Amino acid sequence: MSDFQGFPPFAEHYPGVDKLGKNCRISPTVSVMRIGRPCLDRGIFLGDEVVLFDYVRLVLGDLGLSPETKLILGNRAIINVGSYLSGEGGLIIGDEVLVGPHVRILSAGHQIHGGSSSIARNPITHQPIHIGKGAWIGAGSTLLQGITVGEGGVVGAGSVVTKSVPPHAVVVGNPARIKRYRRGHGVGKGWRFCWRKQ
Repeated sequence: MSDFQGFPPFAEHYPGVDKLGKNCRISPTVSVMRIGRPCLDRGIFLGDEVVLFDYVRLVLGDLGLSPETKLILGNRAIINVGSYLSGEGGLIIGDEVLVGPHVRILSAGHQIHGGSSSIARNPITHQPIHIGKGAWIGAGSTLLQGITVGEGGVVGAGSVVTKSVPPHAVVVGNPARIKRYRRGHGVGKGWRFCWRKQ
C-alpha cells in the first residue's frame, strides 16, 4: 500500500491485539476493550495489510462469557473512522472488506424478555457475525448479532441489518431489505426464498 497522507502509521504490534499480519496500519487513537488473558484460538487477530482508521473501537469483552468470542479481520480489510466492532459473540470479517465510517457491528446484546425489569440486570446475548470476502458495509450502518453478509454483499449507508444478506445483494433501509443484486453477479440458488422466509 502506498504511503498516502491521512493514512495511519504502520504497526508491528498494538496493545490488546493478539496478532498482526504484515504491513498493518493502525491509528494511535484505536481503542481495545477486553477482559482476561488471551487464548490460543480466541482473541483479536488481524490479517495482512489491515487498516484501522481514527477512533475505531475493538471490543472483545470477557472470553468466559461465550465460546464464540473472537474478532478476526482478514487480509486488506479497511475499517474507517469511528467504527465499533464487537467480537463478544464472535466477529469474522473476510478479506478485502470495506467498513465505512461510524459503522456499528454488534455481536452481543441484552435479553429483554423475562428476568429483571432492569435491562442492565438481564443476561447478555451472543451470536456470531460473518462478513464475506469483498463486502462493503456503508457509512453509519448497524449490523445486529447472528447475521451473515455474503461475499461481495453491499449494505447501504445508514441501514440496520437484522437478517443475513445473500452474496452480491445490495440491501438498504431500516430494517434492511434487498434493493437489487450487483450487476454481473448471479443470485445464489435458494437465497431469494430464504430471504423471504426470515
